[in-house]
Amino acid sequence: MNDAKAPDGHPVSIPGLLARNVAQHGSKAAYREKEFGIWQSWTWAEAADEIEAFALGLAELGVAPGDYVAILGRNRPYLYWAMVAVQMNGAVPVPLYQDAAAEEVAYALDHCGATYVICGDQEQVDKIIDVQNEEHGLEKIIYLDPRGLRKYDHTHLSSYVDVQKSGRAADDAARTQLRQRREALAYDDTCVMLYTSGTTGRPKGVVLSNRNIIETSKASSEFDHLKPGDEILAYLPMAWVGDFIFSIGQAYWTGFCVNCPESESTMMTDLREIGPTYYFAPPRIFETQLTTVMIRMEDAGRLKRRMFDYFMKVARRVGPAILDGRKVGTGDRLLYSLGNLLVYGPLKNTLGLSRIRVGYTAGEAIGPEIFDFYRALGINLKQLYGQTEASVFITQQPDGEVRSDTVGVPSPGVELRIDENGEVFYRSPGVFVEYFKNPDSTADTKDPEGWVATGDAGFIEEESGHLRIIDRAKDVGKMAGGSLFAPKYMENKLKFFPNILEAVVFGAGRDMCCAFINIDLTAVGNWAERNNIAYASYQELSQHPKVLEIIQGHVEEVNRSVAEDEMLSGCQVHRFLVLHKELDADDGELTRTRKVRRKIIGEKFADLIDALYGGKDEIYTETEVTYEDGRKGKIKATLEIRDAAVVPVKTKVLEAAE
Repeated sequence: MNDAKAPDGHPVSIPGLLARNVAQHGSKAAYREKEFGIWQSWTWAEAADEIEAFALGLAELGVAPGDYVAILGRNRPYLYWAMVAVQMNGAVPVPLYQDAAAEEVAYALDHCGATYVICGDQEQVDKIIDVQNEEHGLEKIIYLDPRGLRKYDHTHLSSYVDVQKSGRAADDAARTQLRQRREALAYDDTCVMLYTSGTTGRPKGVVLSNRNIIETSKASSEFDHLKPGDEILAYLPMAWVGDFIFSIGQAYWTGFCVNCPESESTMMTDLREIGPTYYFAPPRIFETQLTTVMIRMEDAGRLKRRMFDYFMKVARRVGPAILDGRKVGTGDRLLYSLGNLLVYGPLKNTLGLSRIRVGYTAGEAIGPEIFDFYRALGINLKQLYGQTEASVFITQQPDGEVRSDTVGVPSPGVELRIDENGEVFYRSPGVFVEYFKNPDSTADTKDPEGWVATGDAGFIEEESGHLRIIDRAKDVGKMAGGSLFAPKYMENKLKFFPNILEAVVFGAGRDMCCAFINIDLTAVGNWAERNNIAYASYQELSQHPKVLEIIQGHVEEVNRSVAEDEMLSGCQVHRFLVLHKELDADDGELTRTRKVRRKIIGEKFADLIDALYGGKDEIYTETEVTYEDGRKGKIKATLEIRDAAVVPVKTKVLEAAE
C-alpha cells in the first residue's frame, strides 16, 4: 500500500486515501448502483478489490506511468473505479462528457494524446471508432456494457470484465510493479485532467494535482462537517470538476458513499430512494423541481391547495430563521411543526430531499424566490462559487450566513482580491497546475504569485465579507450612451421565471438592449394543456400569441426591477423575440455545461439581431440543426418581434466613458 504522507500525515494520492478507507471503513458501503431496478452495493474493501484487479489488467494491456487514459460514459461505479485504477498505474485519467459529439471527443483525444479509452457502452465506442482513423495513437478501447458489441472487430477492443479477469490472474511480479507505481505517486503529481467548457473557443485541458484535489477536498469537507455516514447521488457529468470533487475527492477524503442512478430518466426516482444527505444541483434542477410542484398543486383539489398556500406562507415567514437557529416565537414554531407534518415533510420526501444536511447550488444565479422556497422547507440549501481551475471551491456560504444575493465567503485556504477593473482574483491550494500544452493561456490566467483571474466581475461586501458576482468581466461593457452593460445579470433575472429556459441579451455599444428567449417546454406546455391550447411542436408553441404575451410580461417585470438600480438601469430590454428552437450544445450554441456561447449565437443568428435593431415586427429565418442521430436539417420559421415597455430613468454613466 501507499506509505507516502503529506506534511500533516494524510496520504498524498487518491489510491492512498483508498487504502486508508479500507483500513478504517472497510465494511462500510462505498458505492451503490441501481441496475435493472435493484440497488447493488460495494464496501470500501470490495471496491478496492475491484479497482486493483482493473489496475493490474490495465498494466497488463500496457498502461504505463505518464499515459493519458480517456473515460467516456455515464456515472457508474466501474468508471469511477477506472479513474482510480488509472491513477494507481501512475497514468492520468481524462474524463470526457458522455454527450459530446464525435468531433469534440476527437479533439480531446488528440490534444491529450490518449493511448487508451474506457467507454461505458456501444454509443461511446461508436464515437471512438468514428474518429479512430484520425487518432493513430490509440492502442485499445475498453468497453463496460457489452450490449450491441458482439459482432464488432475486437482487434482493438477489450471488455472491462476481461481486463479485470486478466488482472486477477496477474503474477507476483505484476503485483509488485503495481505496488511500486502506487507508492511512487507524489503530492504534486497529476491527479486528473479536465477540459473547460470552452465558451469562447477550444476547451483547455486543466491539469490538477493530487495536492489540488486532496487539499481542496479536505478543506471543503471540514467546512461543512462532511462525514463517513453521508450519502450523495452521483448524476452530474463525470467530466465536470464538481463531480470529480464530490464523487472522488470528498468521497475518498471522508469515506462517504457514492450512489449512481440507473439512468438519466430514473434520476428523480433514484434520488427519492437514496435520500442523500449531501446534495449538489445546478439552479435548473431546483427550478424544474419547483415547477413540477407548482404544476401538481394547480391540479390538486381546492382544500389541498388552500392548505399548501397557507403553510407555505408560514414557511416563508419563519422557515429560514428556524433553519439558521434564530429566535422564533412559540406560536410560529408550532405552526411550522404542523406545516412540516402536513406539507413540508411529505413534499421533501416526494422530492427526495428529506435527509439533506448540506445542499449546494452553483454555476448560474438562482432566483431568490426559488432559493428561499427550499430554505423555507428546512432544506439547508447554500450557494458556492467555483471554477475548474480552482478545483471547484472559491467561496462557500457558512451555516447561519446564507443569502440569495451572495456566493459566500472565501473557502478555507482561499485568498480573494478585486482588481481595479472589478475582476475577481483568487489563490489557494486548489489552484490548477497549468493548461495542458498551453503555456500562454496559463500565464494569462495565473500570475507568478499564484493569483488566478476568474474572468468574473464582482465585489466583496465590507461588512459581511461576502462576495457578490455581477457578470462575466469580458461581457461587462458599455451601452452607446456610456451606461453599464451586464448581459449575464439580465439573463439570470429573466431565467428566474419558470417559463423561460434560456435568455441571451445583446446591447454592447448599442443604444438599447434586445434579447432572445427560449421558453421552457415543460412549464409552458403544462400551462397550454391547462388552458386547452393545442400545439404540435416547440416551434408552434413558442410563437403562440398568448405565450408571447406571457413572456412580454416577464420581460417588463424584469425591466421594472432593473430600473431601480441606477448603475444597471440602462440594461432594460427594449425588444425581444422567442426563438423557434432551443439553444443546444449539439448545435454549438451552448457548452456541455449549458453555458451560452455568446459569440457563436451572435454569428449564427445575425439576421435575427439585425431585425431586432432594425425595427422589424417579424423576421423569416432558416436555421440548421443537428438531430440526435447526428443528421443535419433545417428549421424554417417566421418569428414575431415584440417591443417591451421600459421605465424611463437617468442611468449612471461609467467613468471610463466620460
